Amino acid sequence: MSNQEVLLRLSHIEKSFPGVHALKDVSLEVRKGEVLALIGENGAGKSTLIKAITGAHAPDSGTIEFDGVTYDKMTPEIALQVGIGAIYQEFTQAPPLSVAENVFMNLRVNDGPFRDYALMCKKTKEITDKLGVDINPRALVKDLTVGYKQLVEISKALARNARFLIMDEPTAPLTDDEVELLFKIIRELKEQGMTIIYISHRLDELFEVSDRVTVMRDGEVVVTKDINEIDKPMLIKYMVGRELKESFPERDKHYGDVVLEVKDFCGETVGPVSFTLREGEILGFGGLVGAGRTELARAIFGADPQVSGELYVKGQKVHFKSSMEAIEHGLGYVSEDRKNQGVLQNMAVDFNISLPIIKKLSHMLLVNTKKEREIVQKQVDDMSIKTPSLKQRTSNLSGGNQQKVVLGKWLASESDILILDEPTRGIDVGSKQEIYKLINRLAEQGKAIIVISSEMEELLGLTDRMLVLYEGKCTGKLEKEEYSQEKVLQYASGELSL
Repeated sequence: MSNQEVLLRLSHIEKSFPGVHALKDVSLEVRKGEVLALIGENGAGKSTLIKAITGAHAPDSGTIEFDGVTYDKMTPEIALQVGIGAIYQEFTQAPPLSVAENVFMNLRVNDGPFRDYALMCKKTKEITDKLGVDINPRALVKDLTVGYKQLVEISKALARNARFLIMDEPTAPLTDDEVELLFKIIRELKEQGMTIIYISHRLDELFEVSDRVTVMRDGEVVVTKDINEIDKPMLIKYMVGRELKESFPERDKHYGDVVLEVKDFCGETVGPVSFTLREGEILGFGGLVGAGRTELARAIFGADPQVSGELYVKGQKVHFKSSMEAIEHGLGYVSEDRKNQGVLQNMAVDFNISLPIIKKLSHMLLVNTKKEREIVQKQVDDMSIKTPSLKQRTSNLSGGNQQKVVLGKWLASESDILILDEPTRGIDVGSKQEIYKLINRLAEQGKAIIVISSEMEELLGLTDRMLVLYEGKCTGKLEKEEYSQEKVLQYASGELSL
């Protein structure tokens, strides 16, 4: 391949974070005018790689060459200047403003001191006409469907003269009709010379729009092939072709009564789903990004509405209107967003652990500080939370110890049913082992536990049974003896279904 055919060349890119080697000697070429699909399991390194390309993360070593110019690192300013744009699942828009105002946000369209709104609308129309889409530039973004909001993001990139686009899970929020519209736009962009990296967990889509596909696994590029040289089963094998690397502690398994029963349960974006959970059992929720795992957990916990179906806790039919009702029935929920939803970072360890039970510890507006200290100290001792003081600010603890504080607050509230959403996200390997041992110990004590994880090893190594979700539906139910990485991914990608 000649140098002129390559628009982007990554050479020996390395990137590490505390406890995580995210990119390992990654070399990759993207040809001018092609759609290169980039796939891999959650945690394979895709997000870190695109952040290196857009300048959000500086590589530890390696080089990035774009259109013949080599950079030790890309910056957001350089990326914008040379024409690299990215469209993420979360749009960066001002919904009360018009399409034109969003497309040309922070851009000048005329030389005068005043904004020329008519010119903005004219230029926006020119961009959308090039895409072959009819959209009113004066329409308010808040009134658009998700598909057309995504069109606004694409138009924003084109208004900034992007010639290289990264699309990260672009179809995740779209309807079937909107997906077809997006594919039409991608084909139109390609004909106009646009180069695209297309990231998706929906493997069928790759064969619709991409020319080549690159598979990543554990921070490395495994293979790059022309799309017509590969099929879906081969892609899955490349994605999961490794043995378990984590060491998962054994435990004595003694299951008790069913404490949670879910029948034809529907949230706003998930369902219907049915399953049971027993005392002493660890049930996994598997699936890829956007599958609905967190949405299902939040609806069960009362954080999001239950639309239909039935929910039973210890044989009693319930319909939680709030998380507080779920807590009163013995449920606890460890959010995937530990920093924003799990703990109050600027508050002390004792405050965070005792927060859910502060009413129980209070009488006549006075907190029984002696009892509070005893309960908090027990949780700190039981879970080996490393902190110099119960008054230590939680933000000063390591990620693993912060996660233990989150668990501690639910155990202090005597939760019998624990929902753990990404319990080891962002913590190092040693701390992971401590969390695994703690989860096992809780199960041995009779706690009923749901674990949501994007790490395949974690799901397979830690759980006793697994539900696999795809686009809000339960596509697979697996017993431990049926586990395999390939089978889980087949259910998670819609290749197999119940």
